[in-house]
Amino acid sequence: MPATIPSPSPQAGLIALKALLRERSLLAPLQRMNLELGDIFQIQLPNFTPIFMVGPEAAHFVLVDQRGELRWRNENDPVTHLLRHGVLVEDGDEHDRLRHLLNPSLHKQMLVEYITDMWCYTQQVTAQWKEGVVVDILDEMRKIALLVLMRTLYQLDFSPQLRRMWDVVIDNIKYVSPGLWMLWSDLPRHQYNRAIHKMDRYLYQIIQERRKRMTADPLPPRDMLGQLIASGMEDGLIRDQLLTMLIAGHDTVTALMAWTLYLLSVHPDILKQAQDEVDNTLYPGEIPSLEQINQLVYLNQVIKESLRLFPPIHLGSRISATDLEFKGYHIPANRRVVYSIYLTQRHPAYWPEPDRFDPDRHAPGTRPAPYTWLPFGGGPRNCIGAAFGQMEARVVVANVLLHFDLHLVNAHVKPHMGATLEPHGARMRIERRSDYFI
Repeated sequence: MPATIPSPSPQAGLIALKALLRERSLLAPLQRMNLELGDIFQIQLPNFTPIFMVGPEAAHFVLVDQRGELRWRNENDPVTHLLRHGVLVEDGDEHDRLRHLLNPSLHKQMLVEYITDMWCYTQQVTAQWKEGVVVDILDEMRKIALLVLMRTLYQLDFSPQLRRMWDVVIDNIKYVSPGLWMLWSDLPRHQYNRAIHKMDRYLYQIIQERRKRMTADPLPPRDMLGQLIASGMEDGLIRDQLLTMLIAGHDTVTALMAWTLYLLSVHPDILKQAQDEVDNTLYPGEIPSLEQINQLVYLNQVIKESLRLFPPIHLGSRISATDLEFKGYHIPANRRVVYSIYLTQRHPAYWPEPDRFDPDRHAPGTRPAPYTWLPFGGGPRNCIGAAFGQMEARVVVANVLLHFDLHLVNAHVKPHMGATLEPHGARMRIERRSDYFI
């Protein structure tokens, strides 16, 4: 007889709900539940009864063993309403077909062509930083990530549109972020309609403009937008893929770069080691080569440890298509099953001193236990943009470290559960490293 999945007290469930609505974070309540109830537990709230799973066995169960029986697509979730038939919310053969069409422009072989854009757009944004001015590092990294994504994947310079479309992008992200819709799926959310319609008009416009240009260009396209058009895909489905990459693709790397710079700012010894490596490898005024970026071994360790502590995609949500069993526990059909990347990557059984920031965990020759480091998921459906995101983070953070010192001015930085896990309140004072250029 399968065992019943343990639940916290109703009071603990209410505390979790209040934390989500007040602080936009479930992390602390989930950590307590994990500690008290074990690596599988469920929350019982009105219209919201997710099963949470933690640890490498749970991750393998969701990502590999039962991936065909745990659906991504949930018709009641805002992310499905927004992305419609984007690759992120499709299952089975259709997901595989879309992924195959999107893969070429995200392949590792293309990354060398993207380094120049990543470097130059970082220069463009940071050129606006004035000496001594305080900036929100999350906003600044978002500007860079948006510009890089639009240029590399859609062959567009988004600079003229950045200010006009900023609130539109933010509102589209807010639409898919956790909130009261988790309890009441039919809750009206009219405040986002204008932003969604404006985003749609923009995407359909760039699709049509690109179609016109391609009729006069005999060369096969290499970017994602051009390749989707060349595949014969209709405009509505192209829109779904573009919006999927725009939201999921830029928001994740935004959070990664912001968390990395925050963590470096509060660990000066680690910052110095990373900055020394950058100084000894790169040259001011020169765009680095792929070989130089690959030589930033310690910076890569820093980024991997940042991904461990604060994975932008901190959980994976699925819907069980049928009754399942995991380690003697019954998982009924049509239940939301959530595997926690955040808790798995801070599990004390696999990560000594799990809350400590220690890039040496990822030193050359070391490998974490399978399915304990999951910032890009795992199994056959791991993140399609993993290589792209990690390369962008290395290039952008290296550029910032080469040219600036960043001093955190707000000690109360909190993880915020939006579409990704973001550092809210990471405000930094900018100081140009003028002595380095003498």
